[in-house]
Amino acid sequence: MIVVDAMNVIGSKPDGWWKDRGGALARLVDALVAFDFDQWVVVVADGRPVPGLPSGTRGNVELRYAGRSDPDAADDEIIALLAELNCGESDSREDQPVTVVSSDRALISRAEQLGARCEGARSFRRRLGW
Repeated sequence: MIVVDAMNVIGSKPDGWWKDRGGALARLVDALVAFDFDQWVVVVADGRPVPGLPSGTRGNVELRYAGRSDPDAADDEIIALLAELNCGESDSREDQPVTVVSSDRALISRAEQLGARCEGARSFRRRLGW
């Protein structure tokens, strides 16, 4: 499973995303669906659902909203998901380790303490070609 800190990935490239946050999130989700990962991808975004982009699944990509907009909203949601998955335990729901995609040092530290692997936002974007 890959868990994506959406706004951290979107914000890693200064391409004017801040002028249309909802559009940027939609483009990220579209890029993830098009990449066709061979594992489940969960995208976690800050705040409430963007009009026209509800939470839910598209292929093997699931979009979730943190429901609040404070600075650590998505981070807390990601950590809760990792704790729920027991990603550091041998009886995890998946054979592959969970990878968290973010460049947020605090989130990376928290995720690694729970047994997740981490990948930087820019590296992930390059892999996507996005």
